[in-house]
Amino acid sequence: MSQRAKRVALSALTTFAAVASLSIATMPQASAINEVECGVRTDLALVYGHSQDYPDNSWCFANAGEARWSGAYVRVAWMEQLSTGNNVVQWHGDGRWQPDSPIGKWTIYTWPNNPGGVSVDGLKIY
Repeated sequence: MSQRAKRVALSALTTFAAVASLSIATMPQASAINEVECGVRTDLALVYGHSQDYPDNSWCFANAGEARWSGAYVRVAWMEQLSTGNNVVQWHGDGRWQPDSPIGKWTIYTWPNNPGGVSVDGLKIY
């Protein structure tokens, strides 16, 4: 193999490796968030709230990712309290992720002056 052919092959291989590494580095995070049994754990993201079908209940979520819900089957529609547990969390309501900066670990948000809670149709755990 000539010296020029070797340089061309090495250049092509280097370009391919660079493109492959950029593709892997910029892949979006998989959404692995899931609803789990609350039990007695305090490290889970915990939502106290209600919907038309589920009055006065609590739901727990684990793992980083994003969950959105809507339609006939609405798990949580109004949130009265959010406990982040060992997670950094935002909720989706009124058409945007709230609050602007995610809520830190081991924080409890309550809305006692807002009867019925706040509108929520999604949860994001970082």
